[in-house]
Amino acid sequence: MNVVWRNLFFPKKQAVIFALKGVIAMAMALTIAMLLNLDRPYWALVSAIFLQLRPESGLVIEKAICQIIGTVIGGLFGILLLTQLMPYPYLALGTLAIWLGLNSALSAMVRQANFVYAFAMAAVTAAIIVLLVMANPSAVSSSAIFDIAQARVSEIVVGSICAGLVSHLFWPVEIKDSLQNQARSVINQTLSYLVTELDHNGSHENRHQQIDGIMTTLGVINEDSSAVRYEGPKGPGRSRAANQLAQKVLSLLALIQIFGRLQRNHAQLISPTLAQLLNRLKDVFASIAESNDYEYCAEQIKAFRKELTEERTNNPCETPFDSHMFNIGLDIPADLTILLRAYRALEDRDKTLLNAPSMLTYRDPLAGIIVGFRTTLVFLIGAFIWISTGSSAALMIMILPVIFSIMLSRIPLAILRVVIKRLLMGVIVASVVTIFYALNLLAQSGGQLEILLLVLAGPYFLGLLLLADRETLPYGLGFCIPFSILVRPSTDMSLAFSIDYTLSAAMAIFAGVSILFWIFHLFTGPSVRLLVHRVFKATYEDLREIGEHETPAIWYNRRMSDRLLRLVNYDQGSHSRAITDLALTALNLGHATVRLRSICENVAGKDLKYLKQWQHSLADAFLLASKGKTDDRLKHKSDLLYQELASKVDESTQVEAIQGMFMRINLTLERSAKQINNQSVG
Repeated sequence: MNVVWRNLFFPKKQAVIFALKGVIAMAMALTIAMLLNLDRPYWALVSAIFLQLRPESGLVIEKAICQIIGTVIGGLFGILLLTQLMPYPYLALGTLAIWLGLNSALSAMVRQANFVYAFAMAAVTAAIIVLLVMANPSAVSSSAIFDIAQARVSEIVVGSICAGLVSHLFWPVEIKDSLQNQARSVINQTLSYLVTELDHNGSHENRHQQIDGIMTTLGVINEDSSAVRYEGPKGPGRSRAANQLAQKVLSLLALIQIFGRLQRNHAQLISPTLAQLLNRLKDVFASIAESNDYEYCAEQIKAFRKELTEERTNNPCETPFDSHMFNIGLDIPADLTILLRAYRALEDRDKTLLNAPSMLTYRDPLAGIIVGFRTTLVFLIGAFIWISTGSSAALMIMILPVIFSIMLSRIPLAILRVVIKRLLMGVIVASVVTIFYALNLLAQSGGQLEILLLVLAGPYFLGLLLLADRETLPYGLGFCIPFSILVRPSTDMSLAFSIDYTLSAAMAIFAGVSILFWIFHLFTGPSVRLLVHRVFKATYEDLREIGEHETPAIWYNRRMSDRLLRLVNYDQGSHSRAITDLALTALNLGHATVRLRSICENVAGKDLKYLKQWQHSLADAFLLASKGKTDDRLKHKSDLLYQELASKVDESTQVEAIQGMFMRINLTLERSAKQINNQSVG
């Protein structure tokens, strides 16, 4: 509560600007909706409020587009449902429940919050249209259905357009600035992690804290990169530069962990040559991590790469293992060079980086089914209460909780409990302010629009101050949305001035959010162990087919990014962090596979009998390791592939390095299986 009072009475400048923009957007939306004689202009207010959750212009534009598309789709479905099933109300409600569950399940298949919101709007717009028509069946006709649908869509579109215009015209904040800050942060985090991995004194906890931070920042970059494309002609280029940056961060994580694990677990394999390489890597990383000068960092990396290349040419490695590790060392400065160029391209366009695709969301149908089931159940409970009581206020149980169910579904249960409790506190405060302040003054105002806006501006301004801070956002959301619905600002406020209706609506909103809390509490979804197994099974499938794609490294990175983030989140309560380590191993195995196939095709062509068999054995070995098991099949296939290469190619440093790669991969999988097994036993 200290943070709440601080944000209300000692707000930051950015929060005040955010609140002012929100009040202007809502005043504009309400005024236009009332001038257009829309039936329920307060939905334009609600629409404008949701667009204020992230104030950056690119995100507001993207959310407005998603909101309009979702609203139109929901409106069309609502019209279709009513025209076909209006004579069968229970069947109509059942079909609507399925529609809500379907959109909720689909929302679980995307990561970007704006795309989630599009599905929420498609669901809720249909619900509003259908329920408002069914609440007054005596006035139903084809034209009435169309008018109601048109009004609801118009109200939400008006709110979206007004919020977008205000975001662009008043104190504009661009997502590119936030994206550049996040990019700088993830580069510094990555460099710091590289130093920690090579530090003999680095702790297990410190390494994983840094991994957690890197993956969290990458998640933000991935979400923001889709919105920055709406900010001017350079937007699409910045979006692709951000994607390239995320790609190279993942590649570096895949590479550097090899050296760190080698030092910690297989020190006996470190020759004097490798020890010198490790020390040089650590010095270079530390040097560029301390500098903010792009040119200096780029020059240091260029010089280091040249140094390694000359060392590799002039001093052949003594063992296949050393040769393999030196090749990995050469890949690191190459990836760092592109990483820095991608950061620079966030400001200045770099045409060579324009083909980097965005990261893909990991889609688990099982998780989608659970999310859809919860939303459907919340709606059906509300429908039962509405049918049983016949109260029009009970409609709120079937609308607001559905929105919150979809938008909060990704939040971990422990955090979700806190969020919903804060939402409920916001609902209580909104009810008190509505009855004792807003409606009391508005009843004496004579219905003038100017007074309506002045009376509402103060509460909205305070609510938006809370929305501006992530920590107090649930309080602000729990206040602003119910306040709009309870006051119902419009030309005809007779229903809102009826105290019994207002109290009933407030109790319905509170009851609906409370029901949502218990639904989330009772139906928590699949266990973490099952979800982790499904992620690893999907990774196993990718390892089997990685060689069938034109750009395998990019294809694999795109698919692994969201999986890594999910696995890191699943594993944060664990002490051993074995799941995170195995996830990083999976990332590395994909890159090792790409390198192996490239070498094999360069020196022996694509017609290798045992290459595909080795690939499938590697995937099988990874899946076994995820269950804490190992066998000798991968070693056997590795020997067969090496013998086939040796029979086709004369002595080659590249073929020699492959033998070292096989050795390193087997050691990694054995260690990972042991960690998973120890965690399962523990």
